[in-house]
Amino acid sequence: MNNNFSNPFDRRQFFKQSGAGLGGLALSSLMSPDLIAKDIQSQLPHFAPKAKRVIFLFMSGGPSQQDMFDHKPLLREFHGKELFKTKQKDGSWSKEGFIKKEQRLTGMTSGQKGFPIAGHKWDFKQHGKSGAWISSLMPHTAKIADDLCFIKSMHTDAINHDPGMTFFQTGSQIPGRPSIGSWLSYGLGSMNKNLPEFTVLMSNGTGRPGGQPIYTKLWGNGFLPSVHQGVQFRSGKDPVLYLNNPKGENPKSRRRMLDGLKELNQEAYNEHFDPETQTRINQYEMAYRMQTSVPDALDISKESEATFEMYGPNSKTPGTFAANCILARRQAEKGVRFIQLYHRGWDQHGGIPKALPKQCDDVDQASAALVTDLKQRGMLDDTLVVWGGEFGRTAYCQGKLTEKEYGRDHHPRAFTYWMAGGGVKPGMTHGETDEFSYNIVKDGVHVHDFHATMLHLLGVDHERLTYKYQGRRFRLTDVHGHVVKNILA
Repeated sequence: MNNNFSNPFDRRQFFKQSGAGLGGLALSSLMSPDLIAKDIQSQLPHFAPKAKRVIFLFMSGGPSQQDMFDHKPLLREFHGKELFKTKQKDGSWSKEGFIKKEQRLTGMTSGQKGFPIAGHKWDFKQHGKSGAWISSLMPHTAKIADDLCFIKSMHTDAINHDPGMTFFQTGSQIPGRPSIGSWLSYGLGSMNKNLPEFTVLMSNGTGRPGGQPIYTKLWGNGFLPSVHQGVQFRSGKDPVLYLNNPKGENPKSRRRMLDGLKELNQEAYNEHFDPETQTRINQYEMAYRMQTSVPDALDISKESEATFEMYGPNSKTPGTFAANCILARRQAEKGVRFIQLYHRGWDQHGGIPKALPKQCDDVDQASAALVTDLKQRGMLDDTLVVWGGEFGRTAYCQGKLTEKEYGRDHHPRAFTYWMAGGGVKPGMTHGETDEFSYNIVKDGVHVHDFHATMLHLLGVDHERLTYKYQGRRFRLTDVHGHVVKNILA
């Protein structure tokens, strides 16, 4: 008995031959994710977009919202008191406390004997016509308060860093789903054929040097064709690994080699209809075009001294957050769809009084400068800028509380994000937390709601941007998410 069908390529050949004609063509079309993507893109955007591109400033580690943006005077008043024995109207202290039992303890501090309130050490003031409360840690951000939309009622399902970051970037705590940038690349396509639709830049903070590791899965394509994965730009001579020609290789010989590879890959695709073969062809061609486009996009030597002064003293140092913000603006100008910046060092379980000012100093001036720079260039209206991390921090101290030392544990129940441009209302605050920034009391915004709103600003209905995989249609927001209409301009 002929056993050739045990070979998957022979099975493909059998179906190809037996399905000749219109039936076979229809089958091959249904099996091709590339054709599905083209069909999806022909239907997008679903409605007129407010934003063309996104710059996501991701603060890896979980910024302490009550020390920067979520002004809570009672934290200072009750400094050192037990959070779960808070003061009542009649002046007594209740063992039941202000926080409901089922909402009390999460994370690594659940076994602590005491939970003393850690009052912030920095003064808060209201800024701009909007009257936004911002602490003295963020003086440059305070100057652009009227350009920002604060969301003080963000909440997430994740309690630890890896699932928390994965959730924010992919809509799932479990690795393997496509990232936001990959979904946008798949759905909206390219604005510049010579650059990737989705790029990534990383920097290390001074607040907690090293910080949480950042894994490539955060900008992975998941089950989407690999052409939609993010491309990391690194500081140094080789911003994209293996992009430059080897020594002795000239552009003409590289072009001949790519043409030969393209012919071979095209023959393989015609034979087996494997969509990753087309992806391979496209990636080789993109890499060839990027050899000339990337150096220009990453060359900040052409920037003026006034620009460097605006972004701060570290803006000329490759790999810093400030330098990456300039690179993000340059890429946005050149048509990159989704630009992701990761800044590590916010995971401050201890040493906040010394560490947090350093960490804020890393990002404050450059973040504000990016918004201002885009506004001056007429780009803020159609560029969405987002600032925030994977969760917030607890109102109580992790470990021992002293006069000069305290830390905060992870806190997924309530934290702060800000957004600017791209169709978001400027000069407003959405949502509210309780007196200790512990629980949300008004207008909560879940991660899925955040994703739905971001896609809406880009002209995409989050329920209609789907991809069929293993018999199910997946989307960034899974089966959840509502657009936060209150923050839309």
